[in-house]
Amino acid sequence: WKYVLILFVLVLSTIYALPSFYPDEHAVQISGAKAGTVIDESILKRAEQALQQEQISTHDDSFTNNAALLRVDNAEAQLKAQDVLRRSLGDDYVVALNLAPTTPAWLQKLGAKPMKLGLDLRGGVHFLLEVDMDKAISQRVETSAADIRRQFRDHEIAFNQLSVDKNTMTLRFANNADREAAMDFLRRNGNEYTQQALASNEGSILKLQYNDAKRQEIESYAVEQNLTTLRNRINELGVAEALVQRQGSNRIVVDLPGVQDTAEAKRVLGRTANLEFRLVADQNDQVINPYTYEYNGQTIPAGTELFAYESLDSGKQLLLQRQRILTGERVQDARSGFSQDSGGAEVNITLDSAGG
Repeated sequence: WKYVLILFVLVLSTIYALPSFYPDEHAVQISGAKAGTVIDESILKRAEQALQQEQISTHDDSFTNNAALLRVDNAEAQLKAQDVLRRSLGDDYVVALNLAPTTPAWLQKLGAKPMKLGLDLRGGVHFLLEVDMDKAISQRVETSAADIRRQFRDHEIAFNQLSVDKNTMTLRFANNADREAAMDFLRRNGNEYTQQALASNEGSILKLQYNDAKRQEIESYAVEQNLTTLRNRINELGVAEALVQRQGSNRIVVDLPGVQDTAEAKRVLGRTANLEFRLVADQNDQVINPYTYEYNGQTIPAGTELFAYESLDSGKQLLLQRQRILTGERVQDARSGFSQDSGGAEVNITLDSAGG
């Protein structure tokens, strides 16, 4: 039985080592430049036709994670295909150089995958990014200043002026009694500030800054948000062995093994994301149901626009009004949670003074 066990281990080890002997193929990956861009069969056919016109052959074209993967014969054809597809598809799509595995389907079903070589053995791109903490804190201070104004007015706490300078809020009061009332209120409601009482010819002054615990909370949130964003963008590049991790208090390390197009990786990771809030097209104003409206080649009503919803590959579309009511510039904080009424998932958003 010992020999049988040894033979079994050898066979099993050989099977799971086999994928590493299959070399990767040169490929071009197409993904959406925006979150709402859907990659479907029509995009794949459009890409194949553009390559055929330039006499670039592809094989085993496929879809993976809302992206199209077109395999080519060599590195020269890969570079040429990327240039052709960028011109053909435009700025709405990301066309990235990639390497596609050639592991047989039967090995993939067994869960056998090639050994991950990493950046040192496979080559690739290394980024060291720094989060702008000063900007993150100053934006949150602006929001807190608007909250303090509202709370003081609601609780009839008198103050003459509230100004913001980077990460410091300065409140001016007519007398010390009003200042003491404000300081006591802030201590009882959150106590997230360090308070400095000053006297001047213009009256009583109170300077507020976030305490260390609040600053750490804001900085940690800013880094986590950037980590999530970077991981989502790396998915567009199709890098299966990417490493994205925090380094220190405000830096993020990104390793992209096997990535050949450094400029494209930098463009995808560094581009600015756009968040927009729009109203669903009112079915009382439009003779349609916005949740079941199907385009089907028809002309959509004026002032509206179609967007994919639920999931990008569901094929369902939602009709929204073209006018934006709010953009991501006004969002200071966003956290997932659960509704107290229905128990369902929800996203809690904090807006700045202009957005709120």
